[in-house]
Formats: sequence, C-alpha cells, structure tokens
Amino acid sequence: MEGSRLTVDDLAARFRGEMIPLTARFSYFSTVPVGEDEIKQYLHDPIGAISPALVASLPQVGIVLAPYLERGNGKEGDAVRFERPAESRYLGYSRRDLADWTVLVLGIKDGDVAEYHYRLYNALAALAADRWSPDVQEQFFRTLREELSAEVHGEVDEKGWHLKQALVRRQTNVRKETKMFRDYARQAFEDTLTLYLHGTCCDIDVEAGPRQMPSRYLRRRLELLVSLFPPPEGYAVLPEQLKSR
Repeated sequence: MEGSRLTVDDLAARFRGEMIPLTARFSYFSTVPVGEDEIKQYLHDPIGAISPALVASLPQVGIVLAPYLERGNGKEGDAVRFERPAESRYLGYSRRDLADWTVLVLGIKDGDVAEYHYRLYNALAALAADRWSPDVQEQFFRTLREELSAEVHGEVDEKGWHLKQALVRRQTNVRKETKMFRDYARQAFEDTLTLYLHGTCCDIDVEAGPRQMPSRYLRRRLELLVSLFPPPEGYAVLPEQLKSR
C-alpha cells in the first residue's frame, strides 16, 4: 500500500456497500486493520456520547478510518494516503455530502485518541451547523446578540474569533442579521457544539488565553446546548451534572 493514493470521492462511491452498521444512523469502514479496542475508542465511545436529539437532526453518516488524509490541489480532490503527506497538505478529516448520506473520512495515524475525537466532533458539529433548525438558530442568535450587546470579548475557537472581529470592525449594528452576522453565528455554533460534544464524551480542559471568552458566557452557551441537545443517559458536561450522577 506504500505510496497508494485513493481520492475521498472514489472511496465514498466504492465502499458504501461495505460499510458496517454501528447504529441506525452511523456506519463505518476502515482502510487499515483495526482491533476491537480501537473500534471502541474511535467509534463506539464517541458516538455513544452524542445527544439523541442531535443524532436525529443528522443524515445517515458513514465514517471511514484512514491512515492519513491529503488536501486536494485543485486538479485532484482530497485523498487517503498511506504515508504522511507534507504538513501543508495534511488534513484531519474530509467530508462528502451525497444524495442521501454523508461520508466523513478521518486520519488515525500519528495522533492520540483525544485529537481524533476532537476532529470527529468538529466534523459532526459542522454537519449539524449546516442543518440547524430555525428554532435552534434563533435561540443561538439571541444568545450571541446578548453577548455582542455586552461587548463580550473572545470566542471558543480561532475561526469564530476572526469572524467576530470582522463583524465588530465592519458592521455598525452588530446585532443586525446580515450575512456577516450569520457567518459568524454559524461558526460560533459549530465551535461551541464541538466543545460541548467533546466535553460530553471526554474529560477535557478549556485552555485559557487572550482570545478565550469569559467562562460565565461560555457556560451560558453550554447550558443552551444542554437544553437543546440533552446528553444521553449517564453522560454530563457541566460540573454539577457530574456531581449529581
């Protein structure tokens, strides 16, 4: 397999019939040998921690485990590689939306399980953000407008931070629902949902930094997501929920 290259598009088309069901919504295929313990760590554990309400909003999802992923160059699409690509071409995951399902391809070599979980949840959060309902959208918009009115500093992650900075600099009424506001809101939702999902599955810490939003506002966002997408039975993300279990 050394030197082999298989595009994500070819992979999605070729291996659909070989996907192994995990749940009613999720299935998987691996391009490399994986043991039962790895299947549990990479698939059963993180999928079992996802809110049933969130799962219900997703399409059929096929997860493909690959050694590495390489970013496409314009002529060719993203591809599975069996040796690590150059850092500038390295991808954590790639996504393909087909007529009735979505394929997520994730690299599993040279990274720890926590990093893999983050990438998986980020891919699922992006998928959810593309499909969020009007009710979820409006509730999250309301939360962001309150933050913007209070001039809350910081964001959950880099992409949201940059979009927020652009909104504040270029738009006089930052609460107005413009394309710039919607782009920022969608990214903020994706970033916050990634953190929420990762925190439900795993014991993680939020790194403090000059661009990190104050904990009380981050907590309000997480409380909103708990109300919208309650964690499965036996899972929790906020400290008092953990103490009560």
